[in-house]
Amino acid sequence: MIVRTWHGCVPQQHRQGFADHLAVTGVQHAKATAGNCGAFVRQELQGDYVHFFLATYWESLEAIRQFAGEHYQQAVTYPDDEAYGLISDPYVFQHRVTEIAAL
Repeated sequence: MIVRTWHGCVPQQHRQGFADHLAVTGVQHAKATAGNCGAFVRQELQGDYVHFFLATYWESLEAIRQFAGEHYQQAVTYPDDEAYGLISDPYVFQHRVTEIAAL
């Protein structure tokens, strides 16, 4: 299994709006892609910003390519992201894992 991790942050006043937006863009998009094994979001408040960490789990690199395209190392963003003042890391990371377990 492969975990793909993304990070971005928004101004605190957009916290709920972006959380809802992320749920219907990145999370639903990932879960609707064949080979996806789940998606989890974590939020962390830091000063005036809220950081969002999205972890998606995949059966294979080919499944990730179906989701993200040939340049799968780059973040997948959506047209309305800018409405929330999103600062997105441009790159994501993929790691092979043996299990999904909450800490």
